Amino acid sequence: MPAILARRPRRVSAVDLAHGPSDCTSVLHHKTFPLRSPITKDKLGFECLGKWQDPPVYAIVARDQQAIHFRCAEPPTANPDKYRDELLDAYLFVEDADALYAEYTAQGVEFTRGLANMPWHSREFVVKDCDGRLLAFGANL
Repeated sequence: MPAILARRPRRVSAVDLAHGPSDCTSVLHHKTFPLRSPITKDKLGFECLGKWQDPPVYAIVARDQQAIHFRCAEPPTANPDKYRDELLDAYLFVEDADALYAEYTAQGVEFTRGLANMPWHSREFVVKDCDGRLLAFGANL
């Protein structure tokens, strides 16, 4: 399978600064381990790189050089406006948003926003994971 998620470029431009730092990694809270399947291999294609301590309290999943870290802890109190206001939990840059969207559609992933070109020069979509987190995937136009 060709890499779809992008490794952020090392050369910093105004567009890169608008999208945030290139080496920033999200750390999400998760109540239980092992991680449930929608964020891992079954639907989103992320594989677990490792878990730490017994029982596990921390894990890292990755796909195409993009990683998300998880800490075993109660998630923060949910914001009742989270979905209306689209309060994202993570944003992952990808090489080909169309290909990833097609892959996730075939896997039955739940989308909260379909694939579209955005005013900030990105082609992106948003998925909702098994714990209600909002993960955006976007490619520069």
